[in-house]
Parts: sequence; C-alpha cells; structure tokens
Amino acid sequence: MQLTGDQFTNTSAVLGNDVSTFPDFPAEIRAPAGTIPGLSGFQVNFSSRDLYTSGDAPHVLVAMNPAALVANLADLEPGGIIIVNKDAFTRNNLRKAGCVENPLDGNDLKGYRVLEAPLTSLTRAALGDLDELSTQQKDLCKNAFALGLLYWMFDRPLDTSLSFYSDKFSGRPQVVEANSRALKAGYYYGETTEAFQSRVRVPSRTEVEPGTYRRITGNEAIVMGLVTAAQKAGKPLFYGSYPITPATPILEGLSGLKNYDIRTFQAEDEMAAIGSIIGAAFGGCLAATASSGPGISLMSEGINLSVVLELPMVVIDVQRGGPSTGLPTKTEQSDLL
Repeated sequence: MQLTGDQFTNTSAVLGNDVSTFPDFPAEIRAPAGTIPGLSGFQVNFSSRDLYTSGDAPHVLVAMNPAALVANLADLEPGGIIIVNKDAFTRNNLRKAGCVENPLDGNDLKGYRVLEAPLTSLTRAALGDLDELSTQQKDLCKNAFALGLLYWMFDRPLDTSLSFYSDKFSGRPQVVEANSRALKAGYYYGETTEAFQSRVRVPSRTEVEPGTYRRITGNEAIVMGLVTAAQKAGKPLFYGSYPITPATPILEGLSGLKNYDIRTFQAEDEMAAIGSIIGAAFGGCLAATASSGPGISLMSEGINLSVVLELPMVVIDVQRGGPSTGLPTKTEQSDLL
C-alpha cells in the first residue's frame, strides 16, 4: 500500500499538482493482517493550489478489506466515494475487523457513493495466463489494479508507474508484466464499467516554472539542510544518533554523503548519541543528532548539559503520534518536550 501511495503521489507531482501525503503503516512487529491495528494506509492530498497538510476529511476511500473500511469510514466526508474490495469481505476478515454484520449489507454506508468491486478476482483474471506466478503473488497485484482505477477516476496517465515497475523489477520480468497488466486492467475497468458518471480532473498549478523538480520528505530536507549549513559554515559535520523510527532515515541519508566532510556515528543508545555530539561540538564540528519520543527523553540530561555549556548543537525531534512508544510509525506534532 505504501508503494501504491507513492506511485499516485509521484504521478500527481509529475502532472504539476501540489501534493502532501500521510503514510500510515504499522510497526515492524505488526498486528495480524486484516485487523485494525495491522492496517497499512496512505493518504494523499493533491491540488492545483499550494498545500500545507495532508488533509482531514478524504473525498475518496479505497478499502481493501473490512478493517480498512471500519477504521477510516468516520474520516470520510459525507457524500464521499468508497471503493471496496468485495472479495475481501469474507466471514474471517469480518471477524478480524470486529464486525458482527457485513457493513456492505446494512445502512452504515448510506449517504456515500459506494463501488463494490471484486478487485482480487478481477486481478486474478487479468493475470490468469501468467503461470509462473502463484495465486498469492498474483493477489499482491490487486493494489496495482486499484491504482489503475484511481488513475482513471482522476484522469492520471499510466506512464510514470509503468516506468517505475520496469525499473524497480528489472530483474524479474514476470513481476513487471503482472503489475503493468494489473494497472492497465484497473484503468480500463474504470473506463468500461460505467461505475462513475464522471471523472475528476485536477489541473496543474499554472504558476509552476519550467525546470527540474523532485519529491522530498521531511527527513530528506533535514539531510540537505545539515549538509548545506556545514558547507556554508566551513565546518565538518558530525552526526551521532541511535536508530529510532521515524528519525533513522536522517542517519541513513547522511552516511552516504561522507564526501562532504561528514562523519556519522551510530551510537549504542540515546545517551551515547547526545554525549558524542557534545564532544564533537567541543571539537569545533557542526554537531547534530535526531531522535523521537522516548529517545528525546533519554537525551534530556545531555541536552541540559549542552545548554549550560552554551554549546552550538542541533537536536532534531522527528515527532511521533504521542509522547511515548505507542505509535512509532505515525508522525505528527504530539511529542512532549
């Protein structure tokens, strides 16, 4: 699902839309698939105007199983569009989602425009002659089918995603063929099924100047900012941190840029990380670290020491959805300092 969301984001960006996203995925030690705690989701807000958030009330919800529908229905705006994978609404999946009755059969979805599509069955049919793939492998392509349907709904071209599949799975031609075929099948399903009376076209931003653009995350922006600041200051950059979600990509990004006089140190814990940058600051480096939630708490004594010593240091809090360890993969402005 994260890959699917990335593809819709990239395609919209290529078209000149402003995009803001909210990836929502479980921790490495995840709850069972099909349960609400085990959900993986991706929210995309795209517009012809400047955006500053990923939005609160989506207009379209794609629910690949009952848990996704139950967990996200309350966020959908009244009158919004719901696309559900009808094949996934089995008795077992309904039980995992805590449903006593099938929500597709009751009045819970009254007031919404609902498309009940057998996405799994349609994907299997589109890939029926790819004998080298197992049924389970074919079922993984149902997200590409759903993506193709969304591309048709919002009048998005397929080229960006087709090129992505070719590059990412270049060593596995059968996977390239399966995802490409599922994507096209979803697109043409939207075109031929007449499930929707109209398509939505979001124009590109007219004020975008010609040039080369790229998609960037907050952590990637921090990496660029630290490197640029060190270069402008004429100082070596020392970055010491202990890996922690969702701050780890900063360490990973900087570790590949050592040619810019950057030194990275993966500490054994947060106390060692803050101690290492205190020493680096004493030595004249531009010193930085990053953590989140509980890691920032563990660094508090070292941070206080650096304040007393008036050492110039950069401490980055990549915030979690909560002050403790409960939501390690959900970022928002909720950490308590």
